[in-house]
Amino acid sequence: MTNIGAGVQEPMEMREPPAPRALAHIVADPAPLGLAAFAMTTFALSIANTNVWGAASSTAIALALVYGGVAQVLAGMWEFVRKNTFGALAFTSYGAFWLSYVVLAKLILPTVKATQVPVIVGVFLLCWTIFTFYMLIGSAGVSVALVGVFLVLEITFVLLTIGAFNSNATLTKVGGWTGVITAALAWYASSAGVLNETLKRTLLPTWPLARH
Repeated sequence: MTNIGAGVQEPMEMREPPAPRALAHIVADPAPLGLAAFAMTTFALSIANTNVWGAASSTAIALALVYGGVAQVLAGMWEFVRKNTFGALAFTSYGAFWLSYVVLAKLILPTVKATQVPVIVGVFLLCWTIFTFYMLIGSAGVSVALVGVFLVLEITFVLLTIGAFNSNATLTKVGGWTGVITAALAWYASSAGVLNETLKRTLLPTWPLARH
């Protein structure tokens, strides 16, 4: 018997969208990219703050615009597609952080009086300290590795914020070193994501935390 329905396509509006689990197979995990971009840019700026390589601040500007900024925002957009609210907010926001850092450093600060710089930079860092605090709480539903990243990042922002408001070079330097640790932890989480996925086994553990 001839199938009279053969060759007839279902109207587009009647087709169901892919289920969230199906989307995870359509879009590769963007987390390793977002974490790698964050880690590299954080390392460059933090090593400049330590005064080990002060010229690394120029490297940080370049990375902040392209890798830390654009790549992280893209990672955040892909996390939206995967229905990952935490990852989408984190990567998009910190990508925007790096882009706004470039705007602040290159377009805003050169136009203001030197006496205004501590407050401008301090308020900028304070805003991100507050944001990072509740993201730290949210990371408790993801993994121990990510909790480590956000915990040390929060400490870094606190030190840099206080250092900026008080023009305290020592606190900024200490914040630079905790920033280096933050970068190392983010690199670890990124490498765990890509290596574990590629090798199909747990080479680097991240210790996932159950979500309730």
